[in-house]
Amino acid sequence: MAVRKHKPTTPGRRQSSVQDFSDITKKRPEKSLTSVLNKKAGRNNTGKITVRHRGGGTKRLYRRVDFARINFEIPVTVISIEYDPNRGARIALVEDPDKNKSYILAESKMKVGDVVISSKKKQEPKPGNRMPIEHIPSGMNVYNVEMEPGKGGQAVRGAGNYAQIMVIEGKHAQLKMPSTEIRLVAKECMATIGQVSNSDYKLVRWGKAGRMRYRGIKPTVKGKNMNPVDHPHGGGEGHSPIGLRKGPRTKWGKPALGVKTRKPKSSDKFVVSRRKSKKKK
Repeated sequence: MAVRKHKPTTPGRRQSSVQDFSDITKKRPEKSLTSVLNKKAGRNNTGKITVRHRGGGTKRLYRRVDFARINFEIPVTVISIEYDPNRGARIALVEDPDKNKSYILAESKMKVGDVVISSKKKQEPKPGNRMPIEHIPSGMNVYNVEMEPGKGGQAVRGAGNYAQIMVIEGKHAQLKMPSTEIRLVAKECMATIGQVSNSDYKLVRWGKAGRMRYRGIKPTVKGKNMNPVDHPHGGGEGHSPIGLRKGPRTKWGKPALGVKTRKPKSSDKFVVSRRKSKKKK
């Protein structure tokens, strides 16, 4: 895929670019593999807004993508490469010998007519094939990686992403994630060989607020632009600095900007090296 720039006919178009969709081979999705996607607008199961600045956007159909690919030892043929409005990557419509169809994440070099397989046994290390990490040669790129055996691919699914298998020792393999973090993953976990499709997605410039509204993203306003009743940073004459003695605060009065808020996770023991060259403490 490439990125196409508009002629600068308006201020919004001057700064924007779009995907050219030259890699798409089918416009309409497979009806049996789609379902209605109800909008949540950032709300949880009780109706409270837990993620701000969400809402609106273009109506979408959800494509049921098979991240697990549990139909082992059955080769499938790629019928089409399709657009998915719910993710940056492309999806591939595949069909098995019994004419059963499903969607999978497309590999960057995947094309119509390719035959790929998901297997528990050692197979040819061909882009698009899926197998346990222990059967994949060290140094190869993988995506759609399982974090727990049998749970289905959870990591490395974004457009253009890939993880690299560094070494396989004992019960675990060391994977260099897209963030440069080196992480231990059980060698029985499944992964797909190659790189996620649509690597140029990161180069798209949205250009104006209107295009973000189509995506369901609403404007974000700085606290210093609000009134004192709305935010601890609000008030003052004109565009005032934050000016709090105890430091910046969130909308709800908690410390912000540079303060660590994440709690330790039980999976932190599997991190060998943190991202951005930060050593594990």
